[in-house]
Amino acid sequence: MDQLFIRPEIAMDQFLPIFIESTLVLVFGVAYAAVITLSKMGYFSKKWMPVGYLFWALQTYFLYDFALLIHSNHFTMKVLMVTMLVYLFIPHLYFYLVEESEKRYGEHDGSADQK
Repeated sequence: MDQLFIRPEIAMDQFLPIFIESTLVLVFGVAYAAVITLSKMGYFSKKWMPVGYLFWALQTYFLYDFALLIHSNHFTMKVLMVTMLVYLFIPHLYFYLVEESEKRYGEHDGSADQK
């Protein structure tokens, strides 16, 4: 038995805005990750962190607007927004785990310690 999937129609004049907004989601996501990572690694000063959060906010806005343009249902939009909240904390969690592992294990040259 064939199933029928009903998808909302996307108007032809909406293709370019959808394409641009989905591209901006990717661009701002990479910019957020890059600025936060480079700040945490010490290549940028900590003063750059608010710029990274601005990129995250722009990414979240464009993802929300993109979801509206493609007529996402409410559940999908909630999942996308929860994912964006998780994406806000992932770089911080990564660097926290790296710092804690360096405290615990110290810096080794890669060889196993003989006891």
